[in-house]
Amino acid sequence: VLWNEERAAIRDIDKDGFKQTTISMLFDINRGSVGLNNKLNNIFKQADEAIEKGYNLIILSDRGVSEEMAPVPALLACAALHNHLVENGTRTKASIIIESGEPREVHHFCLLIGYGADSINPYLALASIEEMVTSGLITGYDIRKAQERYSYALVKGIIKVLSKMGIS
Repeated sequence: VLWNEERAAIRDIDKDGFKQTTISMLFDINRGSVGLNNKLNNIFKQADEAIEKGYNLIILSDRGVSEEMAPVPALLACAALHNHLVENGTRTKASIIIESGEPREVHHFCLLIGYGADSINPYLALASIEEMVTSGLITGYDIRKAQERYSYALVKGIIKVLSKMGIS
């Protein structure tokens, strides 16, 4: 589970052996299922080109949603890209990082991890917690502490699910 600051650090990374690229998960809603299918193929193409150029951190982002641009569901984009890279024999060359407003609950994170995500930045959930603290819906904690408690609960929940599966 990545904090916004950690995601920003990855986006600005300047270390030998680490190169990142961000691929948008947004598609034109007016094109319907054709637009969705084309976007998935475009994601594959961009990821393949990035890996060929030595990029090893691929951020799939749904930032920028509008009335015209809808996000490919994060789980679909993640699983499709993971499977595409496995089929091409390049999955071990890159990490898939999800930057999405979708994941909120432990179940969402477990599914994304199970379908190939290496890390997840739930920017909308973190922003929602910030708004709830600011507006007084969450009391007794400052913004950072409330977000820390959320992150802690997510990690504990993920570990619990993994342990029930016998993976831990």
